[in-house]
Amino acid sequence: MSNKPAIEARENGPFVAKHIRNMKGPDGEDIEVKATMALCRCGHSGNKPFCDGSHEKVGFKSDSGEPSGKDKILTYEGEEVTVTFNPRICAHAAECGRLAGHVFDPEQKPWIQPDKGTRAEVEEVVAACPSGALALKRADGGREHRLTERCDITIEKDGPYWVQDVTSPAGAQAEGMSSKKYVLCRCGMSGNKPYCDGTHHDEGWTAE
Repeated sequence: MSNKPAIEARENGPFVAKHIRNMKGPDGEDIEVKATMALCRCGHSGNKPFCDGSHEKVGFKSDSGEPSGKDKILTYEGEEVTVTFNPRICAHAAECGRLAGHVFDPEQKPWIQPDKGTRAEVEEVVAACPSGALALKRADGGREHRLTERCDITIEKDGPYWVQDVTSPAGAQAEGMSSKKYVLCRCGMSGNKPYCDGTHHDEGWTAE
């Protein structure tokens, strides 16, 4: 039996996380992990992040909703570095704006302008992007995701589960998705379940 960290998605039910090594809550606090944990993904548990059976009461459906954002890889070229972006994967975590708002700015057109920052700044943002929506374009035309030091599961405040180095519960459901890091829906409203598509942000969902 493998002890590799993995997450399964139960149909119309919770995520079942196995052999998770570490997990942090929305305020950065360490959450005690067990060999097997049922994590809420309907958005209604009174014991978040853990499941308390509320998915049955609210009639949660794991195949509901329409995906938000185009499933298309967009390219933003720079002299030193070129960035790619898939809107369908973006969870609106806004790490890009926090770390390098002068490069990644939704108020400018195009919203990503690599030459406004250094290569190191752009690479830091790509590594920090929890969903893998951002990547670096290689010279051979391929795409490169970067990882940063992070827990197996990090819970975003009023947002999804950020997951890294854990076997995912489903195959890629958008072009260019990373198998090493991804975000899982926690609000129950994503149209791209089990992955987050940013609907929690658009709908103003809160975990309270």
